[in-house]
Amino acid sequence: MRIVLVGPPGAGKGTQAQYIAANLSIPAVSTGDIFRANVSQGTPLGREAKTYMDAGNLVPDEVTIGMVRERLAQPDVAGGFLLDGFPRNTAQAKVLDEILAENDTELDVVLELKVEDSEIIQRISGRRQCRANGHVCHILTDAPKVAGICDECGSELYQRDDDREETVRHRLDVYKEQTEPLVGYYSERNLLLQIQATGPVKEVTERAMTALREFGA
Repeated sequence: MRIVLVGPPGAGKGTQAQYIAANLSIPAVSTGDIFRANVSQGTPLGREAKTYMDAGNLVPDEVTIGMVRERLAQPDVAGGFLLDGFPRNTAQAKVLDEILAENDTELDVVLELKVEDSEIIQRISGRRQCRANGHVCHILTDAPKVAGICDECGSELYQRDDDREETVRHRLDVYKEQTEPLVGYYSERNLLLQIQATGPVKEVTERAMTALREFGA
């Protein structure tokens, strides 16, 4: 089974990718993991990506696509995969179609995790991280015993800049701008499957597995 997983920031894609892939006995392929592996291994694409990253610039599409192309050519994904983080727009989706066609395969389903904006903002903006060891808690669902102090090590808790509400709202705007056309692209091809991604992790996984079975993927 070949699945693309999409959803807004904070929807739990990384967590669900691992659980769903494990249930289906296929590898979870994350673009973040692909980037880290290429950079750490010093591959030509990794070195090229690092020059952009070190300069604080976005890695160009062609570099990202090159990494994805190489990853999807590896033996462990021959029988299927769950792809998280790519494609992010319709242009990348068309390239993915080409990559799969080169290997005489195609996507079975695109699974979209649906979460309301208000829930996303609450999930992300409520995170706090400790300065000493990076422990993470949530002021509403996993509140520290003493406000502003990490339960684990006693150091100060702070809110990361990318967890601030205004930043989260901007990330959601960017996601909608890029992804709504992508969702439409897959919907027109009858590949789109949507589930609500609120509630306990296990329940969301079970919801996803039931929907995939009913979809016939």
